[in-house]
Amino acid sequence: MTILVLGSGVIGTTIAYYLAKAGHDVTVVDRQGAPALETSFANAGEVSPGYASPWAGPGVPVKAIKWILMNHSPLIIKPMMEASMWRWGFAMLRNCTEARYRVNKARMVRVAEYSRDCLKALRAETGIAYDDRAQGTLQLFRTHKQLDGVHKDTEILDQYGVPYQVLDTAGYLQYEPALAGVKDKFVGALRLPGDETGDCFLFTQRLAKMAEALGAKFRFGVEITGIASDGKRVTGVDTNSGRLTADHVVLALGSYSPKWLKPLGIDIPVYPVKGFSITVPIKDAGAAPESTIMDETHKVAVTRLGDRIRVGGMAQLSGYDLQLNDARRKTLEFVLTDLFPDAGDLARTTFWTGLRPMTPDGTPVMGATRLENLTLATGHGTLGWTMAAGTGRAIADLLSGKKPEIDFDGLTAARYGT
Repeated sequence: MTILVLGSGVIGTTIAYYLAKAGHDVTVVDRQGAPALETSFANAGEVSPGYASPWAGPGVPVKAIKWILMNHSPLIIKPMMEASMWRWGFAMLRNCTEARYRVNKARMVRVAEYSRDCLKALRAETGIAYDDRAQGTLQLFRTHKQLDGVHKDTEILDQYGVPYQVLDTAGYLQYEPALAGVKDKFVGALRLPGDETGDCFLFTQRLAKMAEALGAKFRFGVEITGIASDGKRVTGVDTNSGRLTADHVVLALGSYSPKWLKPLGIDIPVYPVKGFSITVPIKDAGAAPESTIMDETHKVAVTRLGDRIRVGGMAQLSGYDLQLNDARRKTLEFVLTDLFPDAGDLARTTFWTGLRPMTPDGTPVMGATRLENLTLATGHGTLGWTMAAGTGRAIADLLSGKKPEIDFDGLTAARYGT
């Protein structure tokens, strides 16, 4: 089957790899000049199935007000008269119940755990290397209220058999000894030993080469101008290089997905939530993190990637704005120096921003649509890197006529009535 994949971020590229491996004739198109140059370029580096949780949950509306008022706020809202932002925000509020949280987290963990297994198999099969480390994630709590509230997550982790440890100070220092100098700032931690880290950009670039070796074609610098359909099928994808046709189209355009889907009558609430990161060379390896640290208060992750430290996080609602804001950089630098004051060379810091494709329920939008030859793979939010391998494998199995190893129930656009 000829298959057109729209988007060469980590999701689109991973789908292309698995489709090419299954023997399909695959073409990937992207407006950029190479894979993974947008949201996949400099994310926090976490492959964290154990940390897969929706942002919408009980108590979040009250927390959001507190976050906005913080000096180093994890949430920034730029007031705009943009209907899609307000629609997305109200939908997120409707998901801030205990019942919806449990349903949404279970769906996310289902995809994330499967993806972790697929990534391990892919690494063993291909030998792909991407500054990867498999030493878990440590979620640090600055207050006893944060620590006490972890039980709602561990109940679902128990349900899915995800290993975890709830640790006191002595416990988490066994895994992250460089925190000894700041141990009085934290009351405990949740450790997720099955989590990994790695450079998403490096992974995507190398996997694209592997996909090409299997016959996949990548066409860069191709701007999509429209998607045509007859109401039942996609009949072509219009670009600045002419109309492209295929037996099947997979749309993996991240935050830009709604722009091309709405004219087709498929209206999904994916909204761009802006995130930021800094990348800092390590100057003292003994003072640096061993793997990934999540500061629960600031919602910022600190990750070791080879000889670099990646610090990423925050959520800014400001549409498709890609301007860098120095206040966001200062927050990331504050978290790094607050946890690991002697680890990095801040004078050589690089600063980046990207748009995470977020759904109001946190769950990605994957699988079939009402158009028989259009499949979606978008809305992965902060977990695109975590969910990429599983998404790619499941979509490839679906289009190859195999029964996917995970259930697509609750993952497709149908949950939004579209």
